[in-house]
Amino acid sequence: MKVVLCGPPHSGKSCLRHGLKQVIDALHRKGQAPYPYFITACPDGEGSWYAETVRSNPVLAEKLKKNYKSKFTPEFAQKVADDVKNTPLSFNLIDVGGKIDGKNRLIMQYATHAVIISRDLNLVSDWLDFCGELNLKTVAILESNLEGIEDQLVAEIPILRGSIHGLKRGEDVSNRPMIQKLVEVLLKLI
Repeated sequence: MKVVLCGPPHSGKSCLRHGLKQVIDALHRKGQAPYPYFITACPDGEGSWYAETVRSNPVLAEKLKKNYKSKFTPEFAQKVADDVKNTPLSFNLIDVGGKIDGKNRLIMQYATHAVIISRDLNLVSDWLDFCGELNLKTVAILESNLEGIEDQLVAEIPILRGSIHGLKRGEDVSNRPMIQKLVEVLLKLI
């Protein structure tokens, strides 16, 4: 299973990835989930290390992010696409950039499922169409509400829908109800 975390820029994809990673890693250690392999498919300098570093040393995190940030070149996209295509593991989550373009098309074509997260629900239909063109099964549509005070579950079937609040860098978001619910949905698909 290769699940793309996608949606417009600045919607909380990397924060969502980190929250999912914390929950799934904990379940894996208990033998309740397969090993989760996370692929950072955007050269924005925010690898899996970033969220932990922001929490402990925000100045260092920003300095390292600036150093690691690179251009989203066709070569980078091809390398990541090859990683997605060739991963031998059963449970993969891919954090892609926030644009509907040829580079993300190249990367996402090898995925099987999509989770769409957006700060603006008016932008979701474009991502649904994009994922549909790539034959990805959309399993969740989440509204990212940075200033919200609680998550809201709208529907579980046929697609998990709801809002997730306060996806802020450096915060532990692993206990958010929508992240917990999304982990449940993903684990049922395996």
